[in-house]
Amino acid sequence: MLKFPSDISKAKVLIVNDDGIHAEGIKVLEEIVRGITQHVWVVSPENQHSAAGHSLTLHMPLRIKKYDEYHISVMGTPTDATLMGVQRIMHDVKPDLVLSGVNHGQNTADDVTYSGTISAAMEAVLLEVPAIALSQALHDEGIENQRIDWSLARKFIPEVLRSLQGVEIDNNVVLSVNIPVKKVGVEPELRVLPQGHFSLKEQNMIECIDPRGKPYFWIGPPPKRDKEDEHIDVGSLSHGHVTITPLGLNLTHLPTLKKLEDVFK
Repeated sequence: MLKFPSDISKAKVLIVNDDGIHAEGIKVLEEIVRGITQHVWVVSPENQHSAAGHSLTLHMPLRIKKYDEYHISVMGTPTDATLMGVQRIMHDVKPDLVLSGVNHGQNTADDVTYSGTISAAMEAVLLEVPAIALSQALHDEGIENQRIDWSLARKFIPEVLRSLQGVEIDNNVVLSVNIPVKKVGVEPELRVLPQGHFSLKEQNMIECIDPRGKPYFWIGPPPKRDKEDEHIDVGSLSHGHVTITPLGLNLTHLPTLKKLEDVFK
């Protein structure tokens, strides 16, 4: 079983992300966590690695940049950063908890399979350290020139951490927390909900032409999600509520496993 720290005020916390060590979200998360415990290390990719998934750097060396004893960047992926943080930077102290984020943008439904934020937390769980991925939803126009309101993150992240003190969960499970955009007239609730899904059938690959007349392609905007069903993460988040979703690393589909056992017996 994975056990969250019994006393978060004494916990040794490793903070990672996928937006890079200079991102606003990781600075906000460090500020929040330092208001609870002073034992905080930040190990993050040097540069932006959104949608890196659970990728590792295997065919080139990993280099680090040490800003100070507690702030180190990795010239690699979010997963690399977690590995470096747990196995090297904090080798002698071992973290009690890994927090990944706060990501600039939600990680709900099938986006979790692409997410570097989720994958950095997954790597911690594989290293037998409890982990939470934290993401902040944005307005539909995206992150460009958008001023992010972190007030709900500042309010709810401490509540989540304190509520989880001493809680045990199964091995190979990571918690994904999504913070909503403020909605007028909505009092945000903490809701434990399953992951939603969406279809990529309408996903477009947009063909463009460069100045030399050669074609190139750009992955189109994400497909529409079901934002109305409040019984799933993406729907409840869109209605202004904080969602907590446990994600399992074992992807075996048990009903199909049973069916195939019957087919191939």
